[in-house]
Amino acid sequence: MAGKPKLYYFNGRGRMETIRWLLAAAGIEFEEQFLETRKDLLKLQQDGALLFQQVPMVEIDGMKMVQTRAVLNYISGKHNLYGKDLKERALIDMYVEATMDLNEMIMLHPIQLPETKAKHFATIIEKATTRYIPVYEKALKDHGQDFLVGNRFSRADVQLLETILMAEECKPDILSKFPVLQGFKAKISNIPTIKKFLQPGSQRKPPLDEKLVPKVKSIFYTDNE
Repeated sequence: MAGKPKLYYFNGRGRMETIRWLLAAAGIEFEEQFLETRKDLLKLQQDGALLFQQVPMVEIDGMKMVQTRAVLNYISGKHNLYGKDLKERALIDMYVEATMDLNEMIMLHPIQLPETKAKHFATIIEKATTRYIPVYEKALKDHGQDFLVGNRFSRADVQLLETILMAEECKPDILSKFPVLQGFKAKISNIPTIKKFLQPGSQRKPPLDEKLVPKVKSIFYTDNE
């Protein structure tokens, strides 16, 4: 029997967080090996563990997988979270790519320079409420089903919920004009595996504390050694 997946990253969200979400949603327990210093990253690189010399890296099913989207695709396919056919997968991919765009904007906010922070925040809110969130509201309203694609639970639902919760951390009332998504959020949050992941003490990570930004940069950037 294969062991638990093992995740290699710093002790924070970043590009690993969506992988944590997807494993948790699939009911898969996982272990984590946190990078605390640049030496930890260099050791992985020197050991040949990182195909492209970068993390996130996930040891799973005898593989050392890198590239976030490749890892997410594998987990989704393995655990039946990727639609029933190619057309559903294409639609899931479109939804997911958009949530990842918004997710990344929010994720990068704590590392913005002070002089660009306010403008960056305003851009997040503007794009969330005019470009991204309305699309999901309309999709759910138009087909009247519980899930985004094919009326079955998929990675699109998991990643949308993750991004909604991140957007609410920026603006708590961001869904105030989107009643269908409010219902979606409540419904998906109560799926047992996700409800467990949302409880205190889970492996879900909090927003990046700005005080930790120098430490994170010191792991990934040589200028900060």
